[in-house]
Amino acid sequence: MVARWRLAQRGCHDRAQKSTSGRLGVGLSMKLCLAINLRMEHHVYFWLNEDRQTDHDRVFFEKGIEALLLSPNVASSHWGKPAATPERTVTDHSFDYAISLKFDSIESHNSYQEGDPIHDEFISEFKEWWSKVLVMDLA
Repeated sequence: MVARWRLAQRGCHDRAQKSTSGRLGVGLSMKLCLAINLRMEHHVYFWLNEDRQTDHDRVFFEKGIEALLLSPNVASSHWGKPAATPERTVTDHSFDYAISLKFDSIESHNSYQEGDPIHDEFISEFKEWWSKVLVMDLA
């Protein structure tokens, strides 16, 4: 059952198929599949400039992130520093901060990107602070 639910979450396979067992699984209704796929996640990784690595600047940047997460376009969010996971060839712990934002729709994400005053203020305030930014979006 759990494996079928995870498969259904990944891509809502067999969308038109109706469940005959009455259990939630691959036979999810079309409406539920669409609801799952309308949400999206926006992940941003920041590498701060060397001259912004002071404790004072880090606290200020963290307060900026906290303010950014208050955008009304954001459904839920999380921010942090690299997790203390074991070194592996496929992991990258080189970034200084990361944020994960969840949006209820692509439209909410687009509103956040285009004209959200909180987002615009964050970029304006901190764009000179980072040497690199990497964005990865999931739908």
